[in-house]
Amino acid sequence: MTDEQKTIDPDDIGLHTLRPNPGSRKPRKRIGRGEGSGTGKTSGRGQKGYGSRSGSKDRARFEGGQMPLHMRLRKLRGPHMKKSMPFEPFRTHTQTVNLFDLEKRFEAGSEVTPETLVAAGLATKKNIDVKLLGNGTLSKKLTVRVHGVSKSAQAAVEAAGGTVELIGASSAE
Repeated sequence: MTDEQKTIDPDDIGLHTLRPNPGSRKPRKRIGRGEGSGTGKTSGRGQKGYGSRSGSKDRARFEGGQMPLHMRLRKLRGPHMKKSMPFEPFRTHTQTVNLFDLEKRFEAGSEVTPETLVAAGLATKKNIDVKLLGNGTLSKKLTVRVHGVSKSAQAAVEAAGGTVELIGASSAE
């Protein structure tokens, strides 16, 4: 602390006496001002290369000459090329329903179809096939008509005394 800061009267403290803490502010480094300054000649930019030239910038996502990530990733094809892919050629589009959903929402002896699944709050996507999966247990006898079914789900429905029928499966596996 300087003598001036020590001798300030507490009643004389105000906006006109504010100043930065000692050592918190430094003068800017003046580069390119002679060899004796320590930052002469190349001004701290190293030797030759892109970074030593005027106008050079370190861009975000610049990878030092390596093939950039956005060029390494697969390109999106389709009607809207640079946006998200509107279709994926090898993906089967199904909406899944599990056994525990049927156990919760259907009474014993009822028929389970895509229409009744929509009414029960399951399988809400339009024009997408429904596939029954085997997560959970089933203790009720149900007649299930869906586009696709897994082996474990079919075994569980039949073990509970119900039946499984596949209806016009266009994309379900």
